[in-house]
Amino acid sequence: MKILAAWLLLVLSVPALAQSVEVNDSDDDAPPVQAPPSTGKDKAKQYFQSRKSQSADHSTGGVSGQAPHYLAVHMGTFFSDQVYNWSDTGNNIHNFNGGVTYRLGEWVNSMDFNIRVEYTSFAFNADSARALSISPMLTFPDASSRFPLYFGGGVGADLFTQQVHDRSPLGLVWQVVAGARFFDVFPNVGFMVETGMKNHVLLTSVGQFNGVFLNVGVVFAF
Repeated sequence: MKILAAWLLLVLSVPALAQSVEVNDSDDDAPPVQAPPSTGKDKAKQYFQSRKSQSADHSTGGVSGQAPHYLAVHMGTFFSDQVYNWSDTGNNIHNFNGGVTYRLGEWVNSMDFNIRVEYTSFAFNADSARALSISPMLTFPDASSRFPLYFGGGVGADLFTQQVHDRSPLGLVWQVVAGARFFDVFPNVGFMVETGMKNHVLLTSVGQFNGVFLNVGVVFAF
């Protein structure tokens, strides 16, 4: 009887033992093999390529959408002025000032580089003068920032198409400006208002003009 019981116990334990030592050869449950993290030169290369792409995308952006430049047409007058050694009138000579300002480019996230061409008339008591001027100008912040206020200045040259007798046909002009510009009031068209101080100095003779001006105009983004 004892021998029979021992034989039955042995027979029943063999399948359980085989089941406990069975090895699963399948790879379905194996964890996925992860690629090593990108480091060193490859990681640095990816970083600088990303920065270069971002800079290129930003540089193609412009004043209005993808427009990289703008053109402002403006006109105004001087509401405070003074003339020295130019004519017999000392102040309040009722001048006209008009011009075009074109944005050539920008220093990214900094300021704009512009060129300004202007026509200015000077009405003295017995004489008058007319000048064409061209002035490179810097204004900030850059127009791509969409900030409505801007500040800047520039220095350029005057060519007088009409001048008081014995006064220089050439002059030096400098100006500092502050203004507001409103883009896209209409599609690609906005408005601007600007004030500032302008100084004209004759080069080959005595004569100087100082004035505070006010301009209004239209801005075209394209």
